[in-house]
Amino acid sequence: MLFTPVKIGPVELRNRTIRAAAFESMCSGNAPTKLLADYHISVAQGGIGMTTIAYASVTRNGLSFESQLWMRPEIVDDLRKITDQIHAAGAKASIQLGHCGNMSHKHICGETPVGASSGFNLYSPTFVRGLKVNEIEEIAVAFGEAVNLARKAGFDAVEIHAGHGYLISQFLSPYTNKRKDKFGGSLENRMRFMQMCMDEVMKAAGDDMAVLVKTNTRDGFKGGIEIDEAILIAQELERLGAHALVLSGGFVSKAPMYVMRGSMPLKTMTHYMKIWWLRWGVKLGGRFVIPSIPFKENYFLDDAKRFREVIKIPLVYVGGVVRRENFDEVLEAGFECVALARALVRMPDFINRLKSEELTYSGCKHSNYCIARMYSEDMRCHECVENLPKKLQREVDRLELK
Repeated sequence: MLFTPVKIGPVELRNRTIRAAAFESMCSGNAPTKLLADYHISVAQGGIGMTTIAYASVTRNGLSFESQLWMRPEIVDDLRKITDQIHAAGAKASIQLGHCGNMSHKHICGETPVGASSGFNLYSPTFVRGLKVNEIEEIAVAFGEAVNLARKAGFDAVEIHAGHGYLISQFLSPYTNKRKDKFGGSLENRMRFMQMCMDEVMKAAGDDMAVLVKTNTRDGFKGGIEIDEAILIAQELERLGAHALVLSGGFVSKAPMYVMRGSMPLKTMTHYMKIWWLRWGVKLGGRFVIPSIPFKENYFLDDAKRFREVIKIPLVYVGGVVRRENFDEVLEAGFECVALARALVRMPDFINRLKSEELTYSGCKHSNYCIARMYSEDMRCHECVENLPKKLQREVDRLELK
């Protein structure tokens, strides 16, 4: 079943695998680079059904990283060169569109970061300004404009990021949404911004682009969205016309390891950091701000099955897929596709190796070196780094033994 075609909206994939939208940190100048192209082309050549370019901001003030894509007309031609080569390798191309909201800094996004509500974000760290109603409307329109740019760039699909504590998620979650107007309070009100964005997205997508939405099964901490509300959000996304949902979880500014599981290698993270005060802040308080959560294979599956019971559109499972039996368990539970990222950072041709039965296990032991490095450098597995400093190798070895 894994290697049979599947349709998501108007788009047919050659198999049921998707390269998840994990941030690559390969876009210096907020534009695509040869490094980004080479990586996604290698994943396409490696047998994936669809590869997803990650974290493309719909506006400049939605940028969370200096090396993140910002969707604008100037980068369309370079993106088209990437999608043409992905298609030549037999895969489909998707791009994740989003806005980071309060998870930015003035030196990255060019202004005081904005969010659902005013406050202070310890993750950045920075003060945050709550969005005005006219600004909310402008960002919703920007989502639709970004979809139009994605079409011009040759993408078959877009993935709207409505999870992980980014802007749409900040409106949805009672933890970050303290508004007293029509965008705050009840879940109906908190979903209003998501509805506005989806209206613009679906209008722009028309009948030739697939629309996937990444949404949380839970925020992953007390005071955030729990599964009952998350199911209502998923049902609303289905009503709004989404072609598929990517079920994830976690809140980067509050429960980051709920998304990825395992431990964050803090020595690795601080080793690559260029801002001295942030480096020391993480050294002193990182273990409290980024607590570990044990890794297990298919760690979101139990929660995801509850969505399968009530959602009729295709569901994409992501989280802890490292072995062939993990894929089979997900598909047998009724999910249409399986998404993975870390295994493909280590081994871009993992899918072809699964198909040929050369391998049944990716070998990824989830030390999360690639994630820690991603905040300052390009995402890369420690096994693909020449002359890895000994202190970082020791940290990786220790975490892989856990």
